[in-house]
Amino acid sequence: MRKMLISASALLLAGGASAPAEVVALPAAPAGTARPPAQLQYLYGSPEAAVAVRATNTRIADYGVWRIKERPKDSVVLAAGATMDAPAFEPCGDKPFAAVFDADETLIWNLGPMRYFAEKGTAFDPKIWDQWEKTGAGKAVAMPGSVEMVNKLRAAGITVIANTNRSAANAKGSEDTLRAAGLGAFKHGETLFLMGDDGGGSSKDGRRATIVSRYCVIILAGDQLGDFSQQFNVKDLPAAQRMALATSAGATALWDKGWFLFPNPVYGPWEKLGWDDAFPSDKQWEPK
Repeated sequence: MRKMLISASALLLAGGASAPAEVVALPAAPAGTARPPAQLQYLYGSPEAAVAVRATNTRIADYGVWRIKERPKDSVVLAAGATMDAPAFEPCGDKPFAAVFDADETLIWNLGPMRYFAEKGTAFDPKIWDQWEKTGAGKAVAMPGSVEMVNKLRAAGITVIANTNRSAANAKGSEDTLRAAGLGAFKHGETLFLMGDDGGGSSKDGRRATIVSRYCVIILAGDQLGDFSQQFNVKDLPAAQRMALATSAGATALWDKGWFLFPNPVYGPWEKLGWDDAFPSDKQWEPK
């Protein structure tokens, strides 16, 4: 997550996507009188979101402890060339177990820059985000239940790995941020993989391939579909086709059974949807 859009409808931090073509600044309001955008109120401040996130973390921890009781044949990482229509997975062999997470809005909530950009009513500034990656330790918080979840997985012998689109140039800052949030030690190149570690850019597929070559990955977790496979983020993929992929039989067999998605109404590729993408035209209604 490195690009940000603040619009009248939401604050977008596109998870590894290219910079938005259109950036609309949310008008700034006098300090102390403005409320955060509704999506930020919900995700970062509501008990509804806290309960949903904690429930997801509980499911992840319970699943991991259960799953290792019988050694799975395959990881939950798609094999090279596999598609959701014909899913195939990297074999586990006798590799140690691992759970792989996105970081931003999956392990931590980035309260510092989220408030800054929303309160100032400014668009994403890469220089500011770069500073955040370097110096944000202590200003991001562990998401509800994430500390307990990672501790339970580690106690069961499962290595916890972060695969995030933060910059490899700022590895120490991200290590510090995760540690300060109470999530323990992450080491770049071992349990922390970052954009710039390979030539894949924002695609996490190459990093996932590196991780799965070393580990039997029994859990993938994130807040964006790209945290599971880059095929969900193919450029110009029609909205209907993206929906079909995410709800296909192959994907449905994985959701909450190895693949775990965190709620995030604040940002994501779905912000590109048009009226007819979200509301089928045959369901249009008007009062008489």
